[in-house]
Amino acid sequence: MADMSDGTDPRTQLAEAAERERAIGEILRTISSSGFDLERLLQTVIDSAVRLSHAEFGNITRLNEATGGYSQVAFTGDVSPEFWAALSRAEFEPGRGTLIGRVLLDGGPVQIEDVLADPDYRFTEAQRLGGFRTILGVPMLRDGSPIGVIVLNRRVVEPFTDREIALVSTFAHQAVLAVANVSLFQTVQRQREELARFAPQVADLLSSDQGEQLLGGHRRQITALFADLRRFTAFAESAEPEEVLGVLRAYHSAVGEVIQSRSGTIEHFAGDGLMAFFNDPAPVAGHERVAVEAALDLRHRFEGLAAGWQKLGYDLGLGIGIATGYATLGRIGFEGRYDYGAVGNVVILASRLSDAAGADDILISQRLQAALETEIESEPVAALRLKGFSRPVPAFRVLRLLD
Repeated sequence: MADMSDGTDPRTQLAEAAERERAIGEILRTISSSGFDLERLLQTVIDSAVRLSHAEFGNITRLNEATGGYSQVAFTGDVSPEFWAALSRAEFEPGRGTLIGRVLLDGGPVQIEDVLADPDYRFTEAQRLGGFRTILGVPMLRDGSPIGVIVLNRRVVEPFTDREIALVSTFAHQAVLAVANVSLFQTVQRQREELARFAPQVADLLSSDQGEQLLGGHRRQITALFADLRRFTAFAESAEPEEVLGVLRAYHSAVGEVIQSRSGTIEHFAGDGLMAFFNDPAPVAGHERVAVEAALDLRHRFEGLAAGWQKLGYDLGLGIGIATGYATLGRIGFEGRYDYGAVGNVVILASRLSDAAGADDILISQRLQAALETEIESEPVAALRLKGFSRPVPAFRVLRLLD
């Protein structure tokens, strides 16, 4: 705030201070009640700034990160539509020819007491349409860099006082906080949406008490499932791209419905392959059996798809590998592109079993067989030489569930 020790009557100083505090409180309450609607937030800021600084009209420009320029995002006041249209078309950069350009150069409030008497001012179209004479620009600074500018206009030559400039600077600070909050909210929402594409239940972690800990990394027993199409490479080499995409869409849709209907987490699709796991982030009772049920259901769904594809000359099969054991799970990726993933030998084993599975085979690990030996009918297969494993790996082929 500006120093008020300028000879003003103390009672007037107190009254003006109280007015400023009320104004700040009002804009804070309005911003708080606006939620995360940035357009409404910025409109509230410029409305209050114009009214309480006794300006006639004003606007806010924000940095366009795609172009590096600054363009109008909010405005208020009784001015011709042609004026606002001219401002909307303009994109401002640092320079002496415009008020906003000077604010960007100086990094602080800039006032032009009379644009008609200023030899460097060049935005004559706006002055002609708006008729302003005195203009004030206050930067919205975040970490010392301007992310926007608040501009206030008067049609008469009447400089803004130090107190008015200080008040608008406070509004600019609050606008920066509002933008930061909305940006954070949007980042969280984007992460939730990205995670939800793979596991709807994962998105809820971001707003739960234990969410950050779970997303940061934790250990849990899971059952991992991998599935790959057989003879897909040969099909993709001979088919049209539209046909390949059509097959993948149908396949991914079937897999997604089967896995999510059993509270499984789809970690990723990779062309003709996918990885899913059960019992994380939400616990799944009997996750070993649930994973096998999902595999059998998926095989059944695939049989219907394959029958239709065969009529078109597409000979495709499905191989599935399942293993159970402990893994480390959490959020992986980077800002703007997060997934929720699992890492551990159980994941590698399920992947290798899927590689070894023939068309329409469901191969499971020895540990999973031991957990379900009274619940499934299966048969042992010859010990498998799997990539990444120094010794042959026992495995079993699932035939059906036992009721």
